[in-house]
Amino acid sequence: MRGNPDNLRQARTEKGLREMIRRGQPITFRGLAHSADVSLDFLYWCTEIRQRVEQLRAQQQNHPPRPVPPPPDDSPSGIVRTLTAQLAELKRRHRDEVQALRKALEAAQSENLELRRRLGPRHTARPGL
Repeated sequence: MRGNPDNLRQARTEKGLREMIRRGQPITFRGLAHSADVSLDFLYWCTEIRQRVEQLRAQQQNHPPRPVPPPPDDSPSGIVRTLTAQLAELKRRHRDEVQALRKALEAAQSENLELRRRLGPRHTARPGL
């Protein structure tokens, strides 16, 4: 037993409408026919679909759809740029950390030297102990 071809067309039309709305595309009979792979005659013939398209089209004229932001750049060059930027940031943080550690080491060595001078020669470590 074969299914009703009109039900299949209606299901494809509904899916096409949802996709057009999701993408922010203008709702037109011609655009929907192309998106759902159905004929213009079918769209005009089916009263329910025709009314829905006219309603959605009127809504879009009153409230134009927001522009859809471009998808993230997943091209190889975009990935390379992203990774290069991340690597540059890691290098910068590493340089800053090394510089801070060097300053801290310098301060500790200076403090150690000052404490040794205060203690004098009698408290210096003897070899062999």
